[in-house]
Amino acid sequence: MASAGDTAEGRLAIIAGGGLLPSYVAEAARSAGENPVIVILKDEGDRRWDGFDHATIGIGDFAALDGLFKKYRIGRVVMSGSVRRRPEWREVRPTLRILTKVPAAIRTLLSGGDDTVLQMVIKLIEGRGLRVVGAHEIAPDLLATAGPLGVVSPNEEDRRDIARAGKAAEVLGGLDIGQGAVSIGGRVVAVEGVEGTDGMLDRVATLRAAGRISSRRRGVLVKLCKPQQDIRADLPAIGVSTVLNAKAAGLAGVAIEAGRSLVLDRDALIKAADENGLFVCGIDKGLPGWGLA
Repeated sequence: MASAGDTAEGRLAIIAGGGLLPSYVAEAARSAGENPVIVILKDEGDRRWDGFDHATIGIGDFAALDGLFKKYRIGRVVMSGSVRRRPEWREVRPTLRILTKVPAAIRTLLSGGDDTVLQMVIKLIEGRGLRVVGAHEIAPDLLATAGPLGVVSPNEEDRRDIARAGKAAEVLGGLDIGQGAVSIGGRVVAVEGVEGTDGMLDRVATLRAAGRISSRRRGVLVKLCKPQQDIRADLPAIGVSTVLNAKAAGLAGVAIEAGRSLVLDRDALIKAADENGLFVCGIDKGLPGWGLA
């Protein structure tokens, strides 16, 4: 028997990693009349899910995931939130359906880049007949828009840093390493690795305090979607913590890709940026001057 919130395609499952994004997606789904099931990734999800059907599953436990999909008659899946670690090979529990793919799947889980791993997970989910949808399809209001979000706009030097960091982020993304880069005075001083955006900004703050980076020039953080990225998973995202960490690193602002990045807690983020004198803006790679000229 169908339950409230079911659609012709079945219920929506939200695979929830860390951070705020899963909560925003869940609330947006509920506001649209959905009754989502929350799949909390063990040791990653950090939210309480009282009031939602939910279960905690290990990252590599495909058998448990498959059982949950059957139990709740899941038809669509959205992946949201951060994942800090890869599973060990002994944590991988396959289903009979994917046994023939296990060697390749394990190799990808253990050594593939982030985008490669996400593509593998999407294919395994779709191979069961489910549809994978993007977080932005459930919560379209989270998508970044072009131009400044608050009262502060980037100046000419900031725009040069945006172009420089943007080129670095494109190369970095093409290598499936990260999504962000920092340029200060036209010099790329940091690129995002496995530590994530906040970790990179902490590193910039440390370098600034040690005198390795000029204290006279401010600089910019740029986050872009990877060129080869499936936009149904792991879109670049920023939140209030991004703004506060950019401030601590001495930066002038943050630029993100319009239409292909997510802004979490938009009102609070804009308020934090305005109060700290930072700009936050959406940029478009297809326009002259990234849409800021």
